[in-house]
Amino acid sequence: MDTPDPIVTWLLESEDPALRYQTLRNLTDTPPAELAQIRARIPHEGLAAQILAAQGENGAWHRDDDTPDWLPTLFMFQLLRATAADPADPTIQSAVDHLEAGFRWADDLGSKPFSEGETEPCINGGALAASSYFGRPSHTLAARLLAEQLPDGGWNCDAPQSQRSSYHSTICVLEGLLEFELAAGPDSPLTTASAEARLRAHEYLLDRRLFRRLSTGQPASPEFLQLAWPTRYHYDILRALDYFRSTGLPPDPRTREAIQLIESKRQPDGRWLLEACYDESLSFPWPDPIGEPSRWITLRAQRVLRWSRIDPLRAVTISVHRPSDPTPNPAA
Repeated sequence: MDTPDPIVTWLLESEDPALRYQTLRNLTDTPPAELAQIRARIPHEGLAAQILAAQGENGAWHRDDDTPDWLPTLFMFQLLRATAADPADPTIQSAVDHLEAGFRWADDLGSKPFSEGETEPCINGGALAASSYFGRPSHTLAARLLAEQLPDGGWNCDAPQSQRSSYHSTICVLEGLLEFELAAGPDSPLTTASAEARLRAHEYLLDRRLFRRLSTGQPASPEFLQLAWPTRYHYDILRALDYFRSTGLPPDPRTREAIQLIESKRQPDGRWLLEACYDESLSFPWPDPIGEPSRWITLRAQRVLRWSRIDPLRAVTISVHRPSDPTPNPAA
């Protein structure tokens, strides 16, 4: 009989079904039927239930300060996506319908619904990711982002003044385009163009080894090496690696240094610490203290390391499943 992995056991001790579901999906061979039972609990318990309970009457999320509603709405909805809640769940569908019917971006943007986004690529990437995951892919928003790709392969919220891409903007758009492709399907006229744009953006990140300056080879920012959760719009190597894992592609050799950095941050007990937390736009404070072991960081690090060991010769059979499909991704 196999000895239980103590880290998997620790992750499964969480009372949050979102953590339990993703641990079993990504780190074990749990049968799909059992996964589906746990996933069905996500909207009603733990983090996802807390997010849904905080949704306002107009479909938006709020903070008890002067923060404009679009900020907590964007990042609470993004965090709901991160729970892996089933988009087909009636409770989730109701929340998404409520958001789309009630929330509007600022009036100077034409009072557009959430799924149509606003003006900056980093914001629009997040809006496209969450809306697409929950069944509202906007072809208009995807087309806008494709048109805004810069010559070096990425995106920047300061364009057109700047023609140099930003790590932050690029990872947000990559996540959005991938979710759009999954939701829109292969028959969408934008799916091929989106996939091609993502591959160009992959080269932007990979040529920089996911965290270095192309000009000097030096780390572009110390924040890129901090393991953060929630991430808000911020880039870091774990977020980038988890994105690459989610594409179903095998690990590129240029990710090796970033993977080694993730491995080096593993504590003697096998867990990873929360090194940064960007919760300033959430409707409630993140409960985990910085500097302490984090289940969310540990889960994401573990599944990235598992993905990093894929044999590239075998990886041609990998496929990425739609968000509503409870079958685990073989690359996870």
